[in-house]
Amino acid sequence: MFNSMLKGVAKIFGGTKSEKDVKSVQPLVAQVNEVYASLTAISDEALRGKTAELKAILAEKLAVVDNKITAFKNLLEENPDMDILEKEKIFNQIDEAEKERNKQLEVALLDILPTAFAVVRETARRFAQNEKLEVQATDFDRQLAQTKKNVEISGEKAIWHNRWLAAGNEIIWNMVHYDVQLIGGIVLHQGKISEMATGEGKTLVATLPAYLNALAGRGVHIVTVNDYLSKRDSEWNAPLFEFHGLVVDCVDKHQPNSEERRRAYLADITYGTNNEFGFDYLRDNMAREVAELVQRKHHYAMVDEVDSVLIDEARTPLIIAGPVERSNEQEFYDLKPRVVRLVEAQKKVTNDFLVEAKRKITGNDEKEGGLALFRAFRGLPKSKALIKFLSESGMRAVMQKTENYYLQDNSRMMPEADVPLYFTIDEKNNQVELTERGIEYITGNSEDAQFFVMPDIGTELSVIENNRELTAEEKLLQKENLIQDYNIKSSRIHTVNQLLKAFTLFENGTEYILEEGKVKIVDEQTGRVMDGRRYSDGLHQAIEAKENVKVEEATQTYATITLQNYFRMYHKLAGMTGTAETEAGELWDIYKLDVVSIPTNIPPQRKDQEDKVYKTAREKYNAVIQEITELTQQGRPVLVGTTSVEISELLSRLLTVRKIRHQVLNAKLHQKEAEIVAEAGKPSTVTIATNMAGRGTDIKLAPESKAAGGLAIVGTERHESRRVDRQLRGRAGRQGDAGTSQFFVSLEDNLMRLFGSERLSKVMDRLGLEEGEVIQHSMITSSIERAQKKVEENNFGMRKRLLEYDNVMNYQRTVIYKRRMNALFGERLALDILNITYDTCEAIINSTQGEYETFKLEVISDLGFDTAVTEAEFMSKNQQLVIDKLFKEAEAHYEAKNQQVAQQGLKVFSDIPKQFEFVVIPFTDGIKRIEVVADLKKVLETKGKELITQAEKMISLAIIDQEWKEHLREMDDLKQSVQNAAFEQKDPLLVYKFEASDLFSAFLKRINKDAISFLMKAHIPVQQQAIKESRQVREPKKPKYQLSKAEAQSVLSNGGTDVLEDEMPERTPEKIMPIKSNKIANRNDLVNVQYIDGTIKKAVKYKKIEDDLRNNKCVIVD
Repeated sequence: MFNSMLKGVAKIFGGTKSEKDVKSVQPLVAQVNEVYASLTAISDEALRGKTAELKAILAEKLAVVDNKITAFKNLLEENPDMDILEKEKIFNQIDEAEKERNKQLEVALLDILPTAFAVVRETARRFAQNEKLEVQATDFDRQLAQTKKNVEISGEKAIWHNRWLAAGNEIIWNMVHYDVQLIGGIVLHQGKISEMATGEGKTLVATLPAYLNALAGRGVHIVTVNDYLSKRDSEWNAPLFEFHGLVVDCVDKHQPNSEERRRAYLADITYGTNNEFGFDYLRDNMAREVAELVQRKHHYAMVDEVDSVLIDEARTPLIIAGPVERSNEQEFYDLKPRVVRLVEAQKKVTNDFLVEAKRKITGNDEKEGGLALFRAFRGLPKSKALIKFLSESGMRAVMQKTENYYLQDNSRMMPEADVPLYFTIDEKNNQVELTERGIEYITGNSEDAQFFVMPDIGTELSVIENNRELTAEEKLLQKENLIQDYNIKSSRIHTVNQLLKAFTLFENGTEYILEEGKVKIVDEQTGRVMDGRRYSDGLHQAIEAKENVKVEEATQTYATITLQNYFRMYHKLAGMTGTAETEAGELWDIYKLDVVSIPTNIPPQRKDQEDKVYKTAREKYNAVIQEITELTQQGRPVLVGTTSVEISELLSRLLTVRKIRHQVLNAKLHQKEAEIVAEAGKPSTVTIATNMAGRGTDIKLAPESKAAGGLAIVGTERHESRRVDRQLRGRAGRQGDAGTSQFFVSLEDNLMRLFGSERLSKVMDRLGLEEGEVIQHSMITSSIERAQKKVEENNFGMRKRLLEYDNVMNYQRTVIYKRRMNALFGERLALDILNITYDTCEAIINSTQGEYETFKLEVISDLGFDTAVTEAEFMSKNQQLVIDKLFKEAEAHYEAKNQQVAQQGLKVFSDIPKQFEFVVIPFTDGIKRIEVVADLKKVLETKGKELITQAEKMISLAIIDQEWKEHLREMDDLKQSVQNAAFEQKDPLLVYKFEASDLFSAFLKRINKDAISFLMKAHIPVQQQAIKESRQVREPKKPKYQLSKAEAQSVLSNGGTDVLEDEMPERTPEKIMPIKSNKIANRNDLVNVQYIDGTIKKAVKYKKIEDDLRNNKCVIVD
């Protein structure tokens, strides 16, 4: 009723938003059709010539701004000794001109859109209606003919056949764009989301804006959800583009960091998976040479299945991780027996509560019975016996009443309810928390009663500080012991929590499977095994310990980004999907992407039935089997959608008992996907699939199947997202075919258990649902959809929270990656060095106000020279004059020192045999040493300047990389620690923002100080034998990194991290080594140091003696 009213109101005001959007592009569609009609008469050669014409039009329209950018760049190139500040001004002008060019480009592309779209459409028509097209052969045709069978060279002619291989299967091109597909293409070009029903040809639609935007020469990225689709689509559509001389490639066909992958990014149109695009960006920001970079600027991306990539996958930040120095896998083995005993004790106590609840509720003691039932729920919410009891009439309402009582007043009474439990489980938020009783039980007969009790670090530190009997050294030692104790216990409790999650929230066959002795995650959206991915934060290790397989080593973050922040870097972003309207708000809030629903070419014929609701899962599955039996008897193909591998196997067993032939497509059998889907459209074929979303495969119906009523969709459970249910339904009724969809639901399903409303429970009780009975009513279906909305809101909240946390990191990442790229390319490095020199001068003066001697020592320590600033000048009120004078001194000192090093290097290089191409030369500041790789020929040609440039670059990169890795670890620790702020009624995010800002400021000061200090004092040590030929430049070593996706978990699924192991070229941060020792020191490492007076301190943290090292008071010894 209400929906029909809304439609009526929409009609009065000229239709829905999508209808208005579609109407607004109709004039463009008319123009495309007009040009298209005129192209039918021209030759194949003339059709090919249109691409060069369109490129020439774009070049002409952008000529003024392009000449402006070129003039700026030439000015910089012709004046290498230009004043640094003048250079900065020109760089800023180039940046502004680039922005202006992007605006002008969009205007120019819109002007040529009708012709470009018509060219692609006409090319598709000619391939569909002709077995071959004959044109004058170009060099590009000859190149393609060597690797592709569809291109043949005959004398001076190139023959293009209309059949080629895509994903190993031969296809004969038979598609021509409909008008509705032109509308979809225009919407994609506008940087919006084109929502098109399943089977409406989204892959073909993408060819239109891809061709148009590829003409700009800035690269078009087409992003898919898996590598099968990226490889298939790139091969399927390639001839349409290649016929016009455009290069098409797919990043997933090539190894990371390879020359082939670099070429793939230089192609006009590049296909790939979202993960690989993101990981390549992170890898590029770990590169040590420009030649290692693979990506260029992020210009235009089209994301296929955009809702899966930008919403489902967005819960999962991309992470490149490396090994940690001290791993804790042994702790999982050590603590597992305690956790197993704890879980068994919890099972016993919750079973006792369930028995008590049944007895007391039956005896009309609803208050005590409700409390016992609530305790059983808090203890083990996934207990099968509990789930069965809660499905009985009135039981859920009793428990919800008790839960509401204990949740009131900010859960003040909740600890009272939890007293008898060993731990509590919050299934909605995927959290497990030990109670006082649990801590006592797990400690057991340990010699240390405080084995699992965290020290109150604030109070304890205060006690140590105020103890007058202790010397300063004893205080320091006690503080370090306290912090060490805190860290050990924090890690221990974290391990126990993760083991508890593994035993109580994660089930084999649902969230993961065991294969080849490894724990493999099952993708909740597609049901595929996610090879190589791992849950984050020790959770995967806990599951490995639970399943008695090898516990892999822990890792630490080297680089990270969320997909949200990666895709927001593109100048223009667009997407296509069959189901985005339900998430339109989120797509606009986060990405500023508008959703436009494109009408179908033929009106849909599918009938969607109201949900059938049963009391128990057993009754529901019996009804599902009965439904399948009836449908197969009618000769209709049936697609049965399940949400887990476990349920698909259960249904398979039930169908086998009934002797109904069927095929299963799930995480364990996904290799046979193409064969299974090919059979799925045949009459009476039953296909059980674990989540069909994102599989990119359409079920083609046999004529007999169409006559019998088309494909029947049977959903065994409502998914947590309405969108995924719509994706399953969308498999039927494609392109006007007949079909039906029917969902079966029970009160024991996860969605109903966790989010079914109290009102729904009361309705079910009032209707008096008996064993085997079914309810089918629009009100019930609406209630289920409301429950799904709750889950979607919760999941949106999680994704938004993740984004808010990552926005903090994104600002820091942008600053540091920009500085890193400046160092890598060298263009703006001199400017950065100048800026950090100025900042360091300012910091020295601000930190030493009124203390002239300290100021002089700081200048010597940090800048390496004795300042000429007098005490009178220093004490004067005009601080700016002092800063300026010190800065000019530093600039002059740096210039003189560089000239001296260049001459020293030139003398050394002159003695090196000329057959060497690259040479490694060590630089030291007297404490640390960094090895610099330089091109021998260039050093000699530039009279040593090339050596200084390379030294500045390598020193800057080495210091940034080492400190950035430590900073990321500190940020990870901060993210964990701020969660405790909630107990103090503070917003953890707000605390995180403030503390992260302080951490970043300290980090910037540290890298500024370290970099400028090293650069100011850097010289080549006398030992010339340290200089050697560098072969690493040509033969990079390949250490292993892990690429991972740390997942913010869904409400109904227990997500975690996915980790892809991958070999990468050498890019380990440059070793910054004390001369007296070969030990590599991170800031938290324990080291031995010897002071000038001979005193030796052992096992002190590196960061504690960092200043003494800088001031030459001590050296690190083995």
